Amino acid sequence: MASTLDDIDRQILDAFRRDGRMSIRTLSETLHISRANAYSRVQRLRDDGVIKGFRADVDHVAAGLGTSAYVTVNLHQAEWRTVGERLRTLPGVVHIALVGGDFDVILLVRARDNADLRRLVLDEIQGMPGVVNTRTSLVFEEFEPKPAQPAAPAG
Repeated sequence: MASTLDDIDRQILDAFRRDGRMSIRTLSETLHISRANAYSRVQRLRDDGVIKGFRADVDHVAAGLGTSAYVTVNLHQAEWRTVGERLRTLPGVVHIALVGGDFDVILLVRARDNADLRRLVLDEIQGMPGVVNTRTSLVFEEFEPKPAQPAAPAG
């Protein structure tokens, strides 16, 4: 069941996208709402599953994963759930999407180097029962989207 979000809820989500460690006090001051209001809204967003958790924004290169690629996968349709579950267990797979179009699944993968990427794609992914073929696009550079600017206080 989807939650109905108002402007304050969306501002809270934007604030946490910029800084997931922001305190309730800072959040309330930034959005010009009471701490009690900020706390109850954040708790409701968590209870409703809108906020699923808080994560570290890791620099993958600094963490030793200097090679990234998008891997598209075609698979036997009847086996997509099984393949999807196996893909979720692979180290280095950081995003999985079931898509429509020329392929069935797209993955964002991170690896130590090209040899590690080769092993992941050729041995692990292509070796899975149900996988028909893959195509790998090496990522040369990544860019973060510009964060939304906080809304000016009303009044």
